[in-house]
Amino acid sequence: MYRVLCSLLLSLWLLTGCTTTPGVAPDLSSVQYESRLTQLLLTLSPDIPESEAARLARDVMAQSEALNRKFERTSPPWVHNFMVNTGIKKQGLCYHFSDGLYRYLIQRNYPHVTFHLVGAHIGEYWREHNALVITANGQDVNEGIIVDPWRETGRVFVSKLKEDRAYVWKHRPERGCERGR
Repeated sequence: MYRVLCSLLLSLWLLTGCTTTPGVAPDLSSVQYESRLTQLLLTLSPDIPESEAARLARDVMAQSEALNRKFERTSPPWVHNFMVNTGIKKQGLCYHFSDGLYRYLIQRNYPHVTFHLVGAHIGEYWREHNALVITANGQDVNEGIIVDPWRETGRVFVSKLKEDRAYVWKHRPERGCERGR
């Protein structure tokens, strides 16, 4: 029995992919997350109008929720990954969330910001994790805001990229992340 249980646990661990590290975001309501993201976006540049930052934050939260519904999100993230990797579910890995959010946002009109895809532990199948970064136009990706709709199961993790201690992020321009116009 012990061997069966150990084998099952090992299998679950091996089939998860997209690592999850305990988040550092406080327990906030979605309205508070939207407000927090708006305020973070405004810190990127004085050129970003408050109306654009608020609309972008609202769109990030709404589209992240739409992706949760589309992928029939299961909690915690590693259980959802197990279900995707075993074929029980078709999508919902971290890159499905970051890519889906990226594709949605580049179709909208945000003239003062740029969207970037980033990854941590790139190429390490069981540890790789992907997210989206928002910068002011012309700003280095490392100065941006990390937006991770996958990490906290149903809540969008947002933080200054430099302050996200859970991952060491690398820009992924080879994945086609450009202005999107």
